Amino acid sequence: MDLGYAGIIKDYLCKSISIPHQKTKNSPLKDTQKDENPRMASVRIKVEHSIVGMKRYRILSDRLRNHLIDLYDDILGVCAGLWNFYLAN
Repeated sequence: MDLGYAGIIKDYLCKSISIPHQKTKNSPLKDTQKDENPRMASVRIKVEHSIVGMKRYRILSDRLRNHLIDLYDDILGVCAGLWNFYLAN
């Protein structure tokens, strides 16, 4: 997550959410926090690039006028497989 979703910890009680550290007015970031933020950003950018890569298949970015959630899950799986195939070759 990036800092735009700072309230997500209150909304979702999940232990696997990692949000970058943010300095406040009275407390600057520690050196360990400064080192950790770029590592989190590098992981986040890879995820965002893979989502954008899957959206190249326009069925994910356009409106899907279908009421079957299972079909949408299948379409997402096919697009993820095609994107992985593209990256492998």
